[in-house]
Amino acid sequence: MKASLNNGPHSVHSSVMLALSHYNSSSSPLLPRSSNGSGGKVEARVAVEGLSQQGNLTLLQPTTSGVIVVILSMTLGIISNIVALFILANAYSQQRRRNKATFLLFASSLVFTDFIGHVIPGALVLRLYLSGGVHPDDFNSSDGMCQFLGGSMVFFGLCPLFMGCAMAAERCLGVTKPLLHSSLVTKTRAKICLSAIWLAALFVALLPCFQLGSYAYQDPGTWCFIKVLSDTQEVDVAFVVLFSGLGMASLALALVCNTISGLTLVLARLRRKPGSHHSAKSHDIEMVVQLVGIMVTSCICWSPLLIFGLMSAIRSYTGSIAEDLSSYKTLMVMAVRLATWNQILDPWVYILLRRTVLRKIYLIAKCQAGRRGTIIGRWEPTSFPSSEKHQVNQV
Repeated sequence: MKASLNNGPHSVHSSVMLALSHYNSSSSPLLPRSSNGSGGKVEARVAVEGLSQQGNLTLLQPTTSGVIVVILSMTLGIISNIVALFILANAYSQQRRRNKATFLLFASSLVFTDFIGHVIPGALVLRLYLSGGVHPDDFNSSDGMCQFLGGSMVFFGLCPLFMGCAMAAERCLGVTKPLLHSSLVTKTRAKICLSAIWLAALFVALLPCFQLGSYAYQDPGTWCFIKVLSDTQEVDVAFVVLFSGLGMASLALALVCNTISGLTLVLARLRRKPGSHHSAKSHDIEMVVQLVGIMVTSCICWSPLLIFGLMSAIRSYTGSIAEDLSSYKTLMVMAVRLATWNQILDPWVYILLRRTVLRKIYLIAKCQAGRRGTIIGRWEPTSFPSSEKHQVNQV
C-alpha cells in the first residue's frame, strides 16, 4: 500500500476504494461476521484516516486555533457578565424608583441568563474541541450530549430575545402610559413574566424529545443544532420555522416598542419648558438607550443564524442544497460564532450605556474640546488689540 500511495491521487483513491470494498466484502453473508457488528466499519474508517494522513485525502478536524478562540471567548464572556451582574446588583439595591427597579430586575435576569448560556454550551463545545470532534460520518447523528447541547443552543438563544422584547414592551408602557404602568407592573408580575419566558423557551427546546424535530452534530463536529443541512424532514422544517419565527418576531416587536418609546421621549423633550424638572425623563431616556443597544446587538448577532438556519432547512428539505452545501456549512459556522458574541456584548451594552458613564464621556470630550479652543484662542487676531491696549495703559 505504501508503494501505491506514492503514485499520486489516483492510487490514493484506489486504496480508499480497496479499503471500502474490503469492508463491504467482510459484511457479505458468504463470509463470517465479526463479533462486533461495527468492527468492519471501524476498520474502514481507520484505513481512510490512515490514508488521509499519508496521501492527499483530507478530513475536517478541529484546529488548535479553534480551541484558543473558544477559551478566550469563554473567559471574556465570563468576566463581562460577572462585572455587569455586580453593577446591576449594586444599582438594584440602591434603587427606590419602582419602574427603574423593574427594569433592573429584567436586566439582571438577562445578564444572568447570558452568563449561564455562555458557560454551559461553551464548556461542551470546548470538550468536543479537545476530544477532536465527532467524525464527519456522524454529523447527522445525535447522542445524549448532542441533544443537551442542541437544546441549550435553542433555550439560551430564545431567552435573551424574549427578555429583550419583554423589556421593550415594559418600557413602552411606562413611557406612553405611566399611570397604567404603575398599576399593572409590579415586581411579582415581573418575576411571573420572567418565569413564563424561561418555561416557553424550555418548551421549545424540548420539542425534539417528543419527536417534533431533531438535533444533530454540525460541521466541523464541535457543536449541535437543529438538523438543517441534510436528511431534513418535515418536522425539522417546522421546528426551524418555529425557532426562527419566534426569534424574528421578538426582534420585530422590540423594534416597534423601542421606536414608540424613543419618539415619545423626543416629543416630550421638545415640548418641555425651560427650567422644568426632568429627572424622571432622564431615567427613561437612559433605559430606552440601553434597550436600543440590546436590540441592535441582538439583531446583528442572531439574525444571521435565524435566517441562514431557515434557508438551509428549506433548501435541504426540497433537495436543492447539494450544489451549495459547503457554502451553507460555512455560513452556519459563521452565524453561530456571531450568535455567541451576543452573550459577550449584552453586558457591555449596560456597562457602557449607563448615565454615569455617558456623563463622564461627555465631560471628558467637552474638556478636550475646551482645551483645543483655548489653545486656538491664544492665537486669534482679536486677542492682539487687547494686548496692545494693555501695554499702552502701562506706559
